[in-house]
Amino acid sequence: MKKVLFGISILLLTSAPVFAAPSVNGSTGLINNPSADVLREGQVSLGYYHLKDGGVGIFNTNIAPNLELGVAGFRYDGQQNKNLVNAKFALVPETVLSPGLAVGVEDIGNNNKRSSYAVASKALPLGFRIHAGVGNGRFDGVFAGIEKTINPVSILTGNNAFPATTLIAEYDGKNMNYGARMSIVPGLKLDAGWRNHDGYVGISFTN
Repeated sequence: MKKVLFGISILLLTSAPVFAAPSVNGSTGLINNPSADVLREGQVSLGYYHLKDGGVGIFNTNIAPNLELGVAGFRYDGQQNKNLVNAKFALVPETVLSPGLAVGVEDIGNNNKRSSYAVASKALPLGFRIHAGVGNGRFDGVFAGIEKTINPVSILTGNNAFPATTLIAEYDGKNMNYGARMSIVPGLKLDAGWRNHDGYVGISFTN
């Protein structure tokens, strides 16, 4: 019984870093929404998302304790390219009993729409994790999301018969988005889903 409780505690504590990956808008998070996760010291995250009318390349890194800085380069067919600089700072780390809290700014240079936000993230039993925040700019008020890990057993036992996968649903302040994030090997993830009324696919790696 003690081993089972210990395993559940480890799952709750590690669910964030196991699936941490850049969002389409650059910051570590879900699909469009940021989470309260930030890259740890020495971590770098690279990603690419293919969208209906173009794509976005992403680079994030940790530049100071609890501080993540990154850039998302949007390349649209027949439109002006946009490079958005993002920053996020973790105020409180997530624990088994309390949520993680972070504040951030997307598009610091206001090349598209500068957006400031505060967000909380919390792992729950049975592989669920919730996120909720408030922000201006593209968030236009409240945003929220939920994740569900559909293969938590592989995380605890190392049985990789089926890759650990997270299902995602979020409200980004304007639209409902849905997706799946599959962990192929440690750090490497494949994403696919429905965002802003169109499909998307992506790949990312975090060391």
